Amino acid sequence: MDRIYVMALVRALQTGGLSRGEFLAKATLVVGAKASTQFLEAAVRYARPDLPPVIAEAAAATTPTSAVVTPETGLNIELTQYQDVDGKPLTGYLARPAGATRSAGVIVIQEWWGLEEHIKDVVRRFARQGYVGLAPDLCHGVVVTEPDEARKRVMDLDMAQAVHEIRQALAFLKQQAYVGPKVGIVGFCMGGRLDLQTARMEDGLGVAFYVSPLVDADTAQLKAPLLGLYGSQDQSIPVERVKATNAALTAAGIDHEIHIYDAPHAFFKDSQPSGYNRAAAVDAWARTLEWFRRHLAP
Repeated sequence: MDRIYVMALVRALQTGGLSRGEFLAKATLVVGAKASTQFLEAAVRYARPDLPPVIAEAAAATTPTSAVVTPETGLNIELTQYQDVDGKPLTGYLARPAGATRSAGVIVIQEWWGLEEHIKDVVRRFARQGYVGLAPDLCHGVVVTEPDEARKRVMDLDMAQAVHEIRQALAFLKQQAYVGPKVGIVGFCMGGRLDLQTARMEDGLGVAFYVSPLVDADTAQLKAPLLGLYGSQDQSIPVERVKATNAALTAAGIDHEIHIYDAPHAFFKDSQPSGYNRAAAVDAWARTLEWFRRHLAP
């Protein structure tokens, strides 16, 4: 479905129905910035002036505010746009049970790689469990695969703005007739950090995977229950810090659970075999679902 849509955009570009900027803006929503640029270069290199203009009209017609991008039995899946407070468009990947009247929502916050396929898959997993999942695109179409690139992206990312956009995603979900009455948040690595920062301002229930713990002063400001999931082999997060955070949460009287697995960083990411730990991932997913079932139930 994604490729068919992008090829329609390519033909629209080649026949004058789209400018290069319009092509990149539309294609990036579906396949990301890097792939969109590659499609653009190929479209220009192999221009097809013989294509009928009607294809350009068809491509333009397939780009509504919410476009279904992945067919799957029992799910509605789409790239959706919603407005920031200043009217700027924000984009997210949304999946929900088909035909459901109202379901609790879950915001899924990306790692430093961007809104890549693993995060989209997590959104779909929640939808299969009866939730409305939404992953806001905090990197605005940019997806990277190299750690150095990802590290640079994190350094350049305005964390306060990212938290603001997460809060806008929360507000968007709460406004939908098919969502209610509660919305939770789950974040991975960088996304977990943003999850915790958001939980200092919103009462959305939090689940954080392998995230650097908050300092004690910030821990006391959390406004929602927290489930923290860590790996004892994670070189970037010492177990002692995790245990200290557990103690700080207890002292602050915040409803929480902390679990430390015999696993490395990113143990949940099954698309990255080098760090994936199946036993830890399966247990962590079960705990996440139980946490949301317990706290997001009407």
